[in-house]
Amino acid sequence: MPTSDQKINLSRYQIIPRVLIFALQSDAVLLMKLLPRNGVVTNWTGQYNGPGGHVERGEDLLTAAKRELLEETGLTADISLCGTILVDTTQAVGIGLFIFRAEEVSGQLVKSQEGIPEWIPFDRVGEYPLVEDVAIFLERIRQMKRGDPPFSGRSYYDENDRLTVIFS
Repeated sequence: MPTSDQKINLSRYQIIPRVLIFALQSDAVLLMKLLPRNGVVTNWTGQYNGPGGHVERGEDLLTAAKRELLEETGLTADISLCGTILVDTTQAVGIGLFIFRAEEVSGQLVKSQEGIPEWIPFDRVGEYPLVEDVAIFLERIRQMKRGDPPFSGRSYYDENDRLTVIFS
């Protein structure tokens, strides 16, 4: 369908696509200790998240996930889509979060401007300061078997400023 037929209406809800990758080994997950962005400390500085970021114009989701994993960690892997989450920002533009699982990882870990990648044993993940939704997504991914369909859900903060994640 040509662009002219897409019926783009800027008053409708829009999303910004982002990818999040959880690289898994038998007993550990790769997480990033987030560094200040351009020298600026954010709410996430010092917390742990999976590698990931924005999808660039002209990229598909898988290409973006592979690029982000390589840029942020120095690693390559067999990557597959695990799920999608619509993040309600309470604004006209939300976040479309595409969550990937990375297996058969190869390469040498490198620090990037985003953070310091670390393999963290699953039995110790709870000891680390995680970005708020990481534990929820990681638990869901670990329950999945190879070949399971991707999950779908949404996340938002309720009236008491508590994160809520609902899976369909």
